[in-house]
Order: sequence, then structure tokens, then C-alpha cells
Amino acid sequence: MSKMHLVMGGRVKNPQTLEFEDLNAVDFVGVFPDYASAEKAWRGAAQRTVDDAEMRYVVVHLHRLLEPELPDTTA
Repeated sequence: MSKMHLVMGGRVKNPQTLEFEDLNAVDFVGVFPDYASAEKAWRGAAQRTVDDAEMRYVVVHLHRLLEPELPDTTA
């Protein structure tokens, strides 16, 4: 199985949490085959909203959700 990563973000209720204000408005940047490409996409999305403290982008390790019993060998 590839190490799939999801990059997504949106406006949060509190900049110190990941509670999104409107789940229908979440920006799904994409799914990436490795952490390096996901991080590059995350940086691009986060940089576009750097001046807005209530916008937050994250990298979700989909492979960890799909097969949690596998050892983590990469970030």
C-alpha cells in the first residue's frame, strides 16, 4: 500500500484547534503518494493564507487511518 497523504484546510473556530467552522467549505487540496509531495502542497496552500490566523491547513496520514496496525516507518 502506498503512503497516501491528504492535504486539506479551512477556516477554524479557534486558531489553536482544528475545529473547522464549516465542513462544507473545507478546501481539499488533494491526496498525495508520499509525505514530501504532500508537504509541498501543504506549504503552498498555507502560504496563500499566511496572513489569516483563522485559516489552517494540515497533512493527514491516510495510510495510518487505513492500516493502523502497520509500524510507522516514515513521517
